[in-house]
This record gives sequence, structure tokens and C-alpha cells, in this order.
Amino acid sequence: MNKLVYIASPLSGDVEKNLDFARQACRYAISQNVTPFAPHLLYPQILDDSDPAERQLGIDMGNQMLELCRELWLCGDRISAGMEGERKLAESLGIPVRQIQAEEIQSMGFSPTQGMVMG
Repeated sequence: MNKLVYIASPLSGDVEKNLDFARQACRYAISQNVTPFAPHLLYPQILDDSDPAERQLGIDMGNQMLELCRELWLCGDRISAGMEGERKLAESLGIPVRQIQAEEIQSMGFSPTQGMVMG
């Protein structure tokens, strides 16, 4: 079984663009023969990020999942406040942290929606 890797990338700002990039980062991770977990692709779909209590619940659940991962990948050219918190948690748990630049991820040429057919 492939190792489980926590994917962290910016979400705030241009949210749609950042969600597309997060999907590309996950596709990149799959191409590297790891199993990606990106909480910012999951929890905002089922929790209200504008509600502070639900936002914190999503962060807490993401942190719980980080504890199960073998590595943390910081994806992109900007480290957001949330990503910095994830980095600090990973380091405190002895989980290796790898930074992957946007150029490396985007050079793979994955479409953000490739393979995502909803009918």
C-alpha cells in the first residue's frame, strides 16, 4: 500500500483557483505513488467555513488525520497561516515535511478536473 501523505496548500484568497491547484497537487501526489489526503478539498464541502466553530472542527479533524500520515507536503509558492500550523504540528510529531513548488506540480500538466466526471 502507498504511504499516506497530507497535502497542504493555500485555500484563502482566490478560492476557486486554489482549489484547482489543490486538486493538481493531489494528482501530482498520485503520480508519485503516494495516497494523498487534502482536508481543504473535503471539509469545506460539508462544513461551513464561515462559521468559526465549524471551521475549527475542520481544522481539528485535519490535524487528527495529519497524525496518521507518513509525510506532510507543503504545496505551492506561498505558505499560508494554516499551512504553517500544519507544518509546526507535523514537526512536533516527527512527521517529515517536504515543500513542493507550484512549478513542479504544474509541470506535470494535470487538468484540475481530469478524471472527475459527475453525472
